[in-house]
Amino acid sequence: MTTVSALVPAHNEEQGLADTLESLLAQTRPFDEIIVVDDCSTDRTREVALAHGVTVFTAECNQGSKARAQNYGLPYVWTDLVLPVDADTLLAPDYLELILEPFENPKVAIAAGCVMTRFEDRPTERGRSIEYLFGFHFQRPIQNAANSPVVCSGCCSAFRTDELRAFGGFPERTIVEDMDYTWSKQEEGRRAVYVGDAVAWAADPSTMTYLRKQVWRWMSGFFQNVRIHTARLARHKPVLLLWILIAIWDIVSAPLWYAMPFLAIFVFHASVLWTLTWWLGMEILLLTPPLVYAAHRRRIPYRRVFRNLPYLYVNKVVNTYYAWKALVVELILVPLRLTRGLAVYEKGRA
Repeated sequence: MTTVSALVPAHNEEQGLADTLESLLAQTRPFDEIIVVDDCSTDRTREVALAHGVTVFTAECNQGSKARAQNYGLPYVWTDLVLPVDADTLLAPDYLELILEPFENPKVAIAAGCVMTRFEDRPTERGRSIEYLFGFHFQRPIQNAANSPVVCSGCCSAFRTDELRAFGGFPERTIVEDMDYTWSKQEEGRRAVYVGDAVAWAADPSTMTYLRKQVWRWMSGFFQNVRIHTARLARHKPVLLLWILIAIWDIVSAPLWYAMPFLAIFVFHASVLWTLTWWLGMEILLLTPPLVYAAHRRRIPYRRVFRNLPYLYVNKVVNTYYAWKALVVELILVPLRLTRGLAVYEKGRA
């Protein structure tokens, strides 16, 4: 029987850690061990973890990033698989049971489930809920069908422990270790798998400040990986590279798409009504089918989904700005040795 450990890196997570641990302890297929890495917390993180009867290791000093905190705990993992879980993420009761199934195939190195938003109280959370519904019910299934997932989310992915150790642990050379490992394994001919039925709920940024920090980290990490991996992907995994190039095209073309109504009205003197009808019609045509499907599959009221839709555009402005900034910094300024790029890990949530 395959054995599996949960590995929870936690720095000052006393507020949400209990809910995370309770979701791990409530799995239909129990974990063989649950390990919390108390990353030099100054609050009651360690006490909360101990109160739940899990294994706790406390770092002597703050490790500085999630990857380093996970690597601190990795030597203590004795099981066949390890499943890192963010300290603000909840797993559905059958998550572990479902995420184990792909590992029956020895070619699978990493598997991840579907991530949903835990909270939809703030505008940034509502916008993120739409991003997740679209991404995990349209883009990820297509990528998975092409055997080329772009990323196995670091908040709830499962790894083969020995293979991860042989790789050197969770990559620390980029600011997003999950994407780095996902691409690296596929370059080696190993498989990454998306398990749509396995659901996790993540606590996303509730303020604009923390949204900006998270998006800046994600976008910087994406282009760090583009810089590091493009040549090897071209040789060993061209289909994955195609998906990455599509993502880059979306980033590059996004400002033009959002500027088109203004260009049509003020430069080409098109009718305001016609322009807005055309532009909004295209947006609705692209977004509605995946969102309706996602709402149906996850049993989310349609009214709730479309209530959140306007907030998507607040997030898109942030995404576009930091994506362009990351592109310039990581693909132009870093190669020219004018900057080091983003190297300091900041959480995206308070």
